[in-house]
Amino acid sequence: SRYGPQMPLAVECTSELIHCKVLDSSGRLKSYELILSYGLVLVKFVNLIMERKQKIVSIPLRQLAREVDIPVWVVDLRHELTHGKLPQLALCCKGCDVVLDWLRKMYWNHQLGNNLCEEDEDDEEEQEVVEANAELYSDAWE
Repeated sequence: SRYGPQMPLAVECTSELIHCKVLDSSGRLKSYELILSYGLVLVKFVNLIMERKQKIVSIPLRQLAREVDIPVWVVDLRHELTHGKLPQLALCCKGCDVVLDWLRKMYWNHQLGNNLCEEDEDDEEEQEVVEANAELYSDAWE
């Protein structure tokens, strides 16, 4: 409320992603409607995060994603949502989870301060999950 209409991007994206998760768990929306809801928020997140990283010369989104530690498959998901046919709901849900986790690590943990939040203890296990998700992503498009 301190920011008025200029809410921080991370706060706005977190709010919208959580809203999608709540709608999903309510059972009130059809699969197609959930895909559109998740998709809109994921597209908005990637576009706004990457827009802030762009320089005078346009840099590919995949390169920018690597620089800010966003999985490239999330950028590919955004591309499909924007220019291709709609992906499966499971893939959109997974994208939402990955983006929420990224926001937690990159924004919310910093807001809470290092002494108030737990760091991820098992980065190797997390990397395996990311790689498995990348395989899921590849399989979903095939």
